[in-house]
Amino acid sequence: MKAKVYFTKTITPEKVLEMYRLLGKELPGKVAAKVHSGEEGNQNYLKPAFWGPVIDALGATVVECNTAYEGERNYSDKHKKLLANHGWTKYFQVDLMDEEGPDLMLPIPDGKVLKENFVGKDLKNYDSMVVLAHFKGHPMGGYGGALKQLSIGCASSEGKAWIHSGGKLKDQTVVWNNLPPQDTFLEAMADAASSVVSLFGGVGGNIAFLNIMCNMSVDCDCCAVAEDPCMKDIGILASLDPVAIDQACIDLVNASDDPGKAHLLERINSRNGIHTIEAAAALGFGSREYELIEVE
Repeated sequence: MKAKVYFTKTITPEKVLEMYRLLGKELPGKVAAKVHSGEEGNQNYLKPAFWGPVIDALGATVVECNTAYEGERNYSDKHKKLLANHGWTKYFQVDLMDEEGPDLMLPIPDGKVLKENFVGKDLKNYDSMVVLAHFKGHPMGGYGGALKQLSIGCASSEGKAWIHSGGKLKDQTVVWNNLPPQDTFLEAMADAASSVVSLFGGVGGNIAFLNIMCNMSVDCDCCAVAEDPCMKDIGILASLDPVAIDQACIDLVNASDDPGKAHLLERINSRNGIHTIEAAAALGFGSREYELIEVE
């Protein structure tokens, strides 16, 4: 049976919650809400007020991890200050999951590149997760969506270096001079994403996905200096399948009549971004075949 992906062209905070409810999935227990806190200086990230209704309705804790590159989020003291400055701690309970070690190691027995993934240790404290992703371009992955939030997003600082290096290094100070072939990195992202989905019971388990197709720059929210959006907003997607929801976003960009899509697609295709989706589907934790269900 094809995965169900719900889609609306209406983009409001209240609509995000409506789209989650269409999934018919009650996330049990202690709920983690994975967001992108937004690098200092970035103008495109989705602000706390936008996510407020769905996070509040779930009684969720906002979760984040440190980065593996220079900026205001690569060490806990700086990242906690930014979380406050961007308003996350004003509105929500926030858990910087890798603030203190050791990392939580998740096994990936069927991984193509990685056999283990390193995430913020606090991830084990949650019974379920809602993955709140801002779909846009990305300098390295080509695009960012649900699969990136699962992999790079949930990885600790050392775990991010591990993924980027194809399972060779954990040191953020040297990883950028020791990068593997592009497809190896993309496959490592898929491997890492699979381990997080597995932690929450697999597709259809205690995990749900919302992708927001707005403010679509070729650059990620991790960029302090990011290009302005290059095409008009498309909408909100919701699914229980991380592969299907990302594939649907790519397909909606391709189907758009906005001339700005050429710029975004150049970024996605020049990095072979679709290969993350291909690799994830090959691992079997989601499907590229889906039914798009449009709602008002």
